[in-house]
Parts: sequence; C-alpha cells; structure tokens
Amino acid sequence: MIEYVSAPEKRLILLRHGETEWSAARRHTGRTDIPLTPNGEEQALAAGKLLAGLGLRDPLVFSSPRRRALRTAELAGLTDVHIDDDLVEWDYGEYEGLTTLEIQRMSPDWTVWTGVTPEGETAGQVRKRADHVLATVIPELATRDVVLVGHGHFSRVLIARWAEFDVVEGRRFFLSTAAVTVLGYDYQARTVLAHNLVPQLEGTDR
Repeated sequence: MIEYVSAPEKRLILLRHGETEWSAARRHTGRTDIPLTPNGEEQALAAGKLLAGLGLRDPLVFSSPRRRALRTAELAGLTDVHIDDDLVEWDYGEYEGLTTLEIQRMSPDWTVWTGVTPEGETAGQVRKRADHVLATVIPELATRDVVLVGHGHFSRVLIARWAEFDVVEGRRFFLSTAAVTVLGYDYQARTVLAHNLVPQLEGTDR
C-alpha cells in the first residue's frame, strides 16, 4: 500500500480517462463522445492496479458522463460510480477537434489557459464548475477517499483550484492519459501529495 497522508483527512484522487484517438493526436476533445482506443483500455486496466496500490478507503466515486471516462472507471475496477455532469471536459467551442498548433495558425500564442475560445467556455465558467465539484466532495473527505474520473484540462483545473491557485495555473500540472493525481492535506493545508502517476502496462517498459 502507498501511504501519502500526513493528516487525518482522506484523499481526493483524480483519474484521467485512457487514450482516445483524439487524445493521441492531441486534438481538443470536449463534447465529442469518443471511445477509448485498445491502448486506452489497457491503460485503464493498469490504472486499476495503481489505484489498488493506494489502498483506497471506502471510496466515493464520481465520473464524467462521457463514455471514455465511464469506460475507464469500469476497467479500473471502480464500482458504484455516480455521474457528475460538472466533471465534463472544458468546452472548446469552435476549437473542438483541433490541435493547439492548428488553433495558433488562426490565433497566434493561443492556449486554453490564456486565450479566448469562441463559442466555448471561459476560464471563469470552468472555475465555477470546478469549485462546485470541490465544495461537494470536501465534506466527504472527513470520512472516506473520493475518486473523480474525468478529463485532462478539467482535472488540471481541479488541481489548481484545490491548491488555491487561479485556473491559469492548471498549465503547471501536465496530466497523461489514465494518470492519477493524489490530493490531500499536510496538516490543514491543501496540498498535492502525488501527481501524474502513470500506470505500468503489462509486458512493456511504458
């Protein structure tokens, strides 16, 4: 068992969904509901072993409604999964399906953290969703671990808000597909206990 906690509160675990064709191509995937690739399914299975090593205590599990997240939760062995619509990915509006480099040909220096996303969500709107998720789960941490299964950018927003940073600082927390982040407390201070833990795939050095 991996033990990170230095305070009586339990942990908030973030699990990003496994690989999809679009994530492999680094295409922004918000509302588009696409499945995991075979490699993504292997990643999700391996993530289950990683989570088992954390020794979760009576976990309360929430997932984005997107099938890539729900399938990841299923393959990772998470049960009694509650759907939370607030866990969906950042809405990329007109930039859905494009890579950052493609977007920057139209809007130089654009990033999701600092740029304007036409017909998509603003940083303020995403912050509001993230803060609502955290307000919902924090009371549960007094008695049990909580697992949130979701997406890359929105999970990074959750990390930033947990650490009491503005949304833009999510850019500091790169998160691989099927990776795990462990949030918790050092005494009464919110902290990042472990970040971007990547599951080991069977029979590979990845």
